[in-house]
Amino acid sequence: MSYQRISPTEAERVARTLELAVTRRLDGLLRGQYLGVLPGPGWDVGEARTYVPGDDVRRIDWSLTARTNEVQVRDTIVEWELEATLAVDLSPTIAFGTALYEKRDLALAAAAAVGFLATKTGGRLGGVLLEAGGEVIVPQRSGRRHVVGLIKQLAGSRPVDGTGRSDLAAGLRSVGRVARRRGLVCVISDFLADGPWERELRALSQRHEVLAVEVVDPRELELPDVGDVAFVDPASGERLTVATSNSALRARYAAAAAKQRQGIATAIASAGASHLSLRTDRDWVRDIVEFVALRRRLAVHRPGPSA
Repeated sequence: MSYQRISPTEAERVARTLELAVTRRLDGLLRGQYLGVLPGPGWDVGEARTYVPGDDVRRIDWSLTARTNEVQVRDTIVEWELEATLAVDLSPTIAFGTALYEKRDLALAAAAAVGFLATKTGGRLGGVLLEAGGEVIVPQRSGRRHVVGLIKQLAGSRPVDGTGRSDLAAGLRSVGRVARRRGLVCVISDFLADGPWERELRALSQRHEVLAVEVVDPRELELPDVGDVAFVDPASGERLTVATSNSALRARYAAAAAKQRQGIATAIASAGASHLSLRTDRDWVRDIVEFVALRRRLAVHRPGPSA
C-alpha cells in the first residue's frame, strides 16, 4: 500500500477540530440527552426469552413462538447501550475535492460525528478502515480517547494516485468480525467501488441498523466549461486530457453521472440501509442535522410493533 502519512501533530489538530465541531456545533443543534445519527424509539431488539406475565405483549415474537410452541418475547436494548461500527473507505478516489472540502474530509467528519455521539453516553465504537490493498481492524471500545485515536488514525494517512481501489465488499464482510452485537453500522464511502458491495450491505442490514454515508464532489456530477483539462484516474494513475468546452461531451458526462448516482441510491435503498449524502460544496453539519430531523419525524409516525 502506498499512503502518505501526515505528522502526529497535524493528525491531533484534525481530531481536535472535528471533536469541537461535533460536541459544540452538531451536538448543540441536535440537542437531547441521548443523541443518535439514527434516532428511534429509544430501544433495539435484543435476545429472545419465554414470556412471563407482565411482559409487554408488543414484544412477542410471533414467528419464534410458532416455531417453538411457546410464547417468546424479545428483550430490548436501550439506545445508549448500542454499539456503533464504522466502515470507512480510504480509496484514492476519496482524496478528491474541488469545493469547500475534499471527500476525505467529509469521511472524517462523518466518522467523528458517529463516533463522538455514539460514545457520549457510554456506547462502544469499532471500525474497519478500508485501504487499497488491505484493511485495518479497530476493536470495539468506549471512551473519548478511543474515538480521538480512531480519528487520528483516519487523518494520518492519505492515499496516493495509482494504488488501486479498496475492496468495499470484502470490507463490509469484515464488519461482522467487529460488530458482533446488533447495533449501528455506518458505511462511509463514495460507493464507486466495483464488486458486490450491495449484497454485503444487504446482509449487514438484516442484523444491524445500517447508515450509508455517500461523499460526493460537484465535479463528479457535472463538468465546468474550462477548456482542456488533464484528468487522472486515482485508482490506476492513468491520465486523460478532456476538452470540457465540448457541450455535447459535458451533457453526456452529466447524464452518465446522474445515472451512476441513481444506481448507487437504488442499491443502498434496496439493501435496506438509510442513505445520507454529504457534498463537498455544502455544510456537512447542517446536512447531518437535517437528516436526523427527518429521521425523527419519520420515527414519530412509524407504527410500533404489533401484537
